[in-house]
Amino acid sequence: MKSSQGKSRFVQFPFHSFRNITCPEDIQNSRKVLSGRAPVSSILDLSTDENVRDYLVGAEGKKRRRPGDVHRAIEDTVLNQPDNFCVLNGGVVLVARGFEADEQKKVLRLDRPSIINGAQTQGTLIDVFERLENEGRERPQIHITYEIIVTEDEGLIAEVSIARNFQNDVMTISIVGRLKQLDELEAAIQKRYPSMKLRKSETELSEDYVASEKLLQVLTALVPDSLWVKGSDNAPNKVYTYSQKTKCLKDFQEIYEKAKDRKDPEHSKYNELYQFFLDMAADAHDLYERWKAHQGFRGTGLWAIQREGREIVDVPDGIIFPIISSLSAFATKTSNGWRIKPPSKFKDDELIEAAKTVYMEIADHNPQTMGKSKACYSSLLQLTSVYKKLA
Repeated sequence: MKSSQGKSRFVQFPFHSFRNITCPEDIQNSRKVLSGRAPVSSILDLSTDENVRDYLVGAEGKKRRRPGDVHRAIEDTVLNQPDNFCVLNGGVVLVARGFEADEQKKVLRLDRPSIINGAQTQGTLIDVFERLENEGRERPQIHITYEIIVTEDEGLIAEVSIARNFQNDVMTISIVGRLKQLDELEAAIQKRYPSMKLRKSETELSEDYVASEKLLQVLTALVPDSLWVKGSDNAPNKVYTYSQKTKCLKDFQEIYEKAKDRKDPEHSKYNELYQFFLDMAADAHDLYERWKAHQGFRGTGLWAIQREGREIVDVPDGIIFPIISSLSAFATKTSNGWRIKPPSKFKDDELIEAAKTVYMEIADHNPQTMGKSKACYSSLLQLTSVYKKLA
């Protein structure tokens, strides 16, 4: 197929897997649809000329606004769950005016391709990889799902771009938000931060909103053994709080519903657990923010920590979630509600040193492994539990 200038403009697109999923309606309308998985490097240099949104925080956009929840979620997956990126990320949709496939070399040659859905993913990947390169760190070898619509119908290309970017999918966060199940949690955090708002739908992406899912992950990690209702283990397994934000959100929805249903036989214990979430909302937010940039990590030599000069600016979630979970040993019900109250003799430095040890000896210097290792959580919880008993 030829361009308006009379020559083809083909772009190499290496892939891992490739299928032609064209259906009869596509054939009738002179188009083809391809899909598969490809290394993320295949999409980094692609044009976004046909995308109605483009990258909201890329290039000059960085001067206008900071990344929203979508961009942070993508970055979080790349850095903390690279092995799950290909299934957690929605992938990219491309259009092309023509294609040639070399299945032996696993390369597609696409005529004037453009990303029409997934520019946020592309832009965030570029930013993350540039940062890793500047820090002398290797970028993870990850793959992405792709769909390619091959057509010369320019009107259809425009329609598809609009439709794929503005479909109103009903996500769990939107369901919970519309049922007003986050309203009391928001009111609780606003007692300390009056202007703070919780994200209650997938469209609320600006810095004006706190990521509700992340807050619930932290709150769940902080739940003390005495309030734990998920399973009968004496030592609750908090590992999922690091990587399964949707599960934490759905757990909260169950807690809310049982706490509000006085006829439920488990109403009493769920009501106490729900009150813990309300009491601890602002503290959980503060704890997470403090540990994400805890200056006590200076001098630890942990390569996964992001620094600007000597200042610690970001500690990976895989390192801090076992730490935050261990602080559940200090959960205490006071006259002002639930609080995390470490004994006077307890110092953060000792917990950081213990975290460094499990990071190196159990997690093999990998923050993702640490965030998913029950042994890492148990080791740090043993330390805080000893202090609790001695208090």
